[in-house]
Amino acid sequence: MGADEVLTEVTLTSLPKIAEGKVRDLYSVDDKTLLFVTTDRISAYDVVMANGVPNKGALLTLQSVHWFKVLSEKVPGLKTHFLTTDVPAGVSPEEAQLIRNRSMQVRKLKVFPLEAIVRGYVTGSAWKEYQAKGTVHGAPLPPGLRECDAIPGGPIFTPSTKAPAGQHDENISREAAAAIVGPAYAQRIEELALRIFRAGQAYAAERGIIIADTKFEFALDEATDEVVLVDEVLTSDSSRMWPADRYEPGRDQESFDKQFLRNWLTEKGLKGKEGVTVPEEVLRATGERYAEVFRRLTGRTLEEALKG
Repeated sequence: MGADEVLTEVTLTSLPKIAEGKVRDLYSVDDKTLLFVTTDRISAYDVVMANGVPNKGALLTLQSVHWFKVLSEKVPGLKTHFLTTDVPAGVSPEEAQLIRNRSMQVRKLKVFPLEAIVRGYVTGSAWKEYQAKGTVHGAPLPPGLRECDAIPGGPIFTPSTKAPAGQHDENISREAAAAIVGPAYAQRIEELALRIFRAGQAYAAERGIIIADTKFEFALDEATDEVVLVDEVLTSDSSRMWPADRYEPGRDQESFDKQFLRNWLTEKGLKGKEGVTVPEEVLRATGERYAEVFRRLTGRTLEEALKG
C-alpha cells in the first residue's frame, strides 16, 4: 500500500473471520491463537466514520506493541496477550502484504465483559458530570475544580459495561463490576488497571505527554487463573493524551487523540450520526496527531519503525 492509501476494509480468505469491531477485525489462527488486524477506520461517539485515517492501523498496532514491551518491564507480574507481529504462516503472500505492520498474533483468552476505564483528569464526560453533580462516576470530588484539572488523590477506576456491537457501554459501579466478573477478578482488574495507568503516565510524562484517561481490557487465562492485559493499550484511540507544554486547566486541551474529530462532529451537529464522511483536512489533522504521539512515545517516526 502507498503511504497515503487508506484501508477501511480487510477480507482475508486465508483465515476464518470471527469478529469485526469498530476498528479491528479478528481472525482465528488456531485453537490457541488469534490474529488482530487493525484497519484505518475511525470511530467517535460509538459510530464509525465513512472514511478513514491514512496509516492509522499501523500506528495503533505498533504503538500497542511498544507499550506491551514497556509495561511488561515496568509493572511486575503483568501478563499480556501479545505474541508476535509476524503474519501467520497460512496467510497468502498477497494478503500478508496487506496486513503487515497492522496486525499481531495474540493468545486466545476469555475476555472479561468490562471496560476498565481509568481517569486521571476531570475532562470529557467526567467534567460534564462534575459540573452537574460535583461527582465523577458517582464519587464526590472537592468543589472548585476546573475543566481538565488533575483528580485530587490520583487516578480513579471507573468501569463500564462492554456492550455488544451497535450498543453503548454503560458506566457501572465497582460493586456492579464485581457482580459481573466476581469480586476477586474485579479487584485484580482494578489493581492492574491503576498500576498500568500510573506506569504509562510516568513513561509518557518523560516524553512531554499527559495521559488524561484511558480504557483497558482484560481477559482470563483459564489455564493459570491469571488476569491478562489484552486488546490495544494506551493508544490515541483508547486514551486522551495532551501535550504537556500546552497544558492549561480551565479549558479543553489540545490533544494527540481523536478529540479533534469529536469536536468537529459536535460543532457540525453530527455527533452520533451514522455514515458521516469526514473532510480530508480533518482526517489529515487527526492522523498528524496520532503520528506525533507515536514519535514521542517510541522515539521513532512511523516510517523509521516500518523500516525496522
